[in-house]
Amino acid sequence: MLQLLRFFRRPDYHSEVSQFIDELKAAKPDLEAQQRAGRALLWEKPVDRALQDAWQSARVPQKAYVYGSSNT
Repeated sequence: MLQLLRFFRRPDYHSEVSQFIDELKAAKPDLEAQQRAGRALLWEKPVDRALQDAWQSARVPQKAYVYGSSNT
């Protein structure tokens, strides 16, 4: 069975996109560090748990049918 699997094995395929990314990383070795620094500017922030709890407790529950009039 193992020999049969080797027979059907295809050569390693690298798409044009994969080749481009590999070449880009080889040309700019600090690219990944720049991406991490950029992501840290917007996404990876410390979470203030007390502020988050206060925000959650201040939420007003939504009505079952939001498009109805307030008189009903």
